[in-house]
Amino acid sequence: MKIAIIGTGYVGLTTAVVLSYLHHDVTAVDKDESKLSLLHEGKSPIHEPGIQNLLEEVWHTIRFTPNVAEAVPGAELILIAVGTPPKKNGEADTRHVEQAAREVAQVCLPNKHYTLVVKSTVPIGTNQRVAEVVENVFSERGIRGNISVASNPEFLQEGLALQGAFYPDRIVVGANSEEAVDTLRRLYKPILEQTFDPPSEFPRPPSYHLPPMMTTDPNSAEMIKYAANTFLALKISFINEIAGLCEEVAADVTEVARGIGLDARIGHRFLRAGLGWGGSCYPKDTAALLGVAAQSGYKMPITEAARTVNFRQRKRIVEKLREALSTLEGKTVGILGLAFKPNTDDIREAPALDIIRELLAEGAAVRAHDPIAITNARQALSQRDDTHDSRLHFTEDVYELPYDADALVLVTEWDLYHRLELRRLAKQMKTPILIDGRNVYSPEEARAAGFHYIGVGRT
Repeated sequence: MKIAIIGTGYVGLTTAVVLSYLHHDVTAVDKDESKLSLLHEGKSPIHEPGIQNLLEEVWHTIRFTPNVAEAVPGAELILIAVGTPPKKNGEADTRHVEQAAREVAQVCLPNKHYTLVVKSTVPIGTNQRVAEVVENVFSERGIRGNISVASNPEFLQEGLALQGAFYPDRIVVGANSEEAVDTLRRLYKPILEQTFDPPSEFPRPPSYHLPPMMTTDPNSAEMIKYAANTFLALKISFINEIAGLCEEVAADVTEVARGIGLDARIGHRFLRAGLGWGGSCYPKDTAALLGVAAQSGYKMPITEAARTVNFRQRKRIVEKLREALSTLEGKTVGILGLAFKPNTDDIREAPALDIIRELLAEGAAVRAHDPIAITNARQALSQRDDTHDSRLHFTEDVYELPYDADALVLVTEWDLYHRLELRRLAKQMKTPILIDGRNVYSPEEARAAGFHYIGVGRT
């Protein structure tokens, strides 16, 4: 199938290389010259495990261009995967989606049928708005175009995107056209039937079952995406709220999570207490859902509370430091991890950045380490005047981090940090205090290494 993909960000590029691997004819469009320069050299502009190798494997068949007119006219299917950044009021900004739809409609051939698919995460009703934009352009051109608009939300997890693309839990399609549904069923047939040869780096899981393709109306498909992410955010915030109470009543949240996770109705996933969620999805999507609700005059107190609990976790870590050190003024704190989660260099809404800003504001010196996200974190922090500070240092060597430090804070649970020589770290510190923001270590292990250990939801 001949496909055009508008946008080579996280979703667009992942989708492009996966569909190309499945032998579709893919042309991806992006106007960012720096991205295109890398892609034309066969280099991925995003960090995602396995994507560089997969890009190299399909590079001779996939095409990248800045021009919609080069990709769209000959395509059968067009996927819009551009960004929808939050507005100041939290609502998702769909201007890029509408602009992409407008540019697509301007170059569609009048006598050819197209299926236009919105893959970006968008507010409910965007599908209808995109259809109106397309029809307006056709009217301006004086043609009667033939295009079906569908919604196909993505459910990719950063760090596990390729596994999720090849072996999804489900594929959701929202469309009012049977022709659009049939086109998407043909697109995903190799995945729905698992007839492709798995990449060597991503073998098919032994217990994997064929995924269903759920078809529904466009509004429901758009709501499914927001509802799914919001539910997962709620689950994380719930266990973090329980963790706070565990600290008050001398219970261990890791044991509580294990106990309730054994209930098949609840399950273990997303029940790890810690610093809460960040990244590009949960903060933005929960805010956007609240924005949709506000426009409808509808209250969502549970979602509002989940956001409050989540951002409180970051402040609570600084409170723990303040309690352990009496004051933060003049202290040196080491930060283990800057990315919002492991296996990505994404620092959007990363807890580490808020913690660093708070520590600097209270007079502490900060030394930070991350396996791959230092460049992005340095750039993000330098955009704020209050972090142009000689008291903020980044180190490439994790064992330089604790030298003469008063405390360490584990923020991101990279595999590297699971294997650290704790005794070696503790010996280099002025006061060996470890705030384990992800409950990576057992308290007994950390104390045996010489640390005063403080976890989340642990006494």
